[in-house]
Amino acid sequence: MWLGVTVFATSWAADVTVTVLGPDGQALSGAVVFLDSPQASQAVKPLTQAEMAQQGKAFLPDVLVVTRGTAVHFPNRDTVRHHVYSFSPAKKFELKLYIGTPANPVVFDQAGVAVLGCNIHDQMVGWVMVLDTPHFAQTPAAGRVVLPGVPPGTYTLRVWHPRLPVGSPAQAQPLPVPAAGAQATVRLAQVQP
Repeated sequence: MWLGVTVFATSWAADVTVTVLGPDGQALSGAVVFLDSPQASQAVKPLTQAEMAQQGKAFLPDVLVVTRGTAVHFPNRDTVRHHVYSFSPAKKFELKLYIGTPANPVVFDQAGVAVLGCNIHDQMVGWVMVLDTPHFAQTPAAGRVVLPGVPPGTYTLRVWHPRLPVGSPAQAQPLPVPAAGAQATVRLAQVQP
């Protein structure tokens, strides 16, 4: 009986395939694709492992995608000190000059984009994208992602890229997801070179 319930519940989840194109109509890598809905917000759980390192005087990865409530570690793998900060409304914090890994991770408890910098190395810029949904992915070079196991319903499909103009919200469009799944193509015309 329990196995039948599991199969039944699984049959109600669908795949959502999203292709992201740049202003030139070519595949766009590095875009964050996610589905928002009240039900998705209720299903979100913090990730268990998340880190944004500093290495080669750069943030690695340059864009980190996490769910609301995730604790992020900021290891410094350089031989120089870094002073990591964010003044973004999504998360304001400061990790003063350090080498190694600070004892306490930073908890990202509000959805939005946190832009990171280093007070010592002005060229260092990174982003932590905090989402209120478990349905997300980042596009590879082919510009196409599959969001698996999405329950049928009405969602808002959002797509964000770090090369959008500063302060731009994610591009949004409604996306109904039937039991058979859904496909969408999004063109980010405002992405800068």
